Amino acid sequence: MSRFLRFAATTVEAALTPHAVDRYLELFDPMLTWSEIRGRVTAVSRRTDRTVTFTVAPTRHFEGFQAGQFVQVSVVIDGVRQTRCFSPANSQHQDGTVEFTVTADPGGQVSTYLREHLEVGDVLGLTPAAGAFTLPGAPGERPSSITLISGGSGITPVLSMLRTLVDEDYPGTVALLHFCRDRTDDPYRAELQRLSRRPGVSVTYVYTRAGGSHLGPEHIEDFGEVGLACGPAPLLAAADRLYTDAGVELRVEDFAPPSAASPTGDATGTVRFTESGTETGNDGRTLLEQAESSGLFPASGCRMGICFSCTAVRTSGCTTNVLTGERGSEPDQHIQLCISAPLGDVEIAL
Repeated sequence: MSRFLRFAATTVEAALTPHAVDRYLELFDPMLTWSEIRGRVTAVSRRTDRTVTFTVAPTRHFEGFQAGQFVQVSVVIDGVRQTRCFSPANSQHQDGTVEFTVTADPGGQVSTYLREHLEVGDVLGLTPAAGAFTLPGAPGERPSSITLISGGSGITPVLSMLRTLVDEDYPGTVALLHFCRDRTDDPYRAELQRLSRRPGVSVTYVYTRAGGSHLGPEHIEDFGEVGLACGPAPLLAAADRLYTDAGVELRVEDFAPPSAASPTGDATGTVRFTESGTETGNDGRTLLEQAESSGLFPASGCRMGICFSCTAVRTSGCTTNVLTGERGSEPDQHIQLCISAPLGDVEIAL
């Protein structure tokens, strides 16, 4: 964007405060935006009992993605905009639409809503793609052999990588190892069977309900020059051990929320959300969970410390990072609510 257009955009936004330009434009057409990215749903299919696969045509602001990255997807549920992170499943070289497959989690508000209610014509909010879980090297400079490992819904970024390599006429060998419940639990099974017939491509399934839930050395015939894995934490931990022992590089993406301690009687103090005038007794959970339980609706995305959507200022008190155990007490610091738990009295500008 030119300097003049940036200045014009800033001036218009300021003139229309407290509401952004897009809040006015969406009254006429939700796909008419000044700065935000939106996507209109162009196709919806429900290929398994737990999933919904859909494509969206994004507005001009969307600049594409690299295979393996994630996009924050927003949907309005009961009048509240909810945001979660999902990885595109299509090739990074495909233009015009972006494909997602979402697995409904029994406790997942957004995933369940999309599985049960999403229709063609719906408009979703999108963000620029982000994330470092990507294929090594540029097209034409990839490693000579690649192994992809996925579990459950971790198939989407891994499938995006496989589709990308196919579109590039990748001359090396690529092996995909996918863990899922059973034969009916993979929305891409038919396509993967077709791809496995291509020269240099192999696909292996491990069905967890048949007792094959643990990744072991018997599952990997060739570690490849590099491995890429996405799935639940136990799968990634097993992959890390195997690749470390083999001395081969492994790149991982963990899509599971961070594990925080359950509320206990050891939690003390009061959490005060100063801007809303709300306070609650500290129960030990993350600040995001305690804010939501107090009737607040802070912006959030991945809920696992990746996307930085839920940052807020800790004005006073001490918090701990539930992923690393690191503590912080310096006042007026931005922290991530989804991975920060209060220790004693804490005030958050929310």
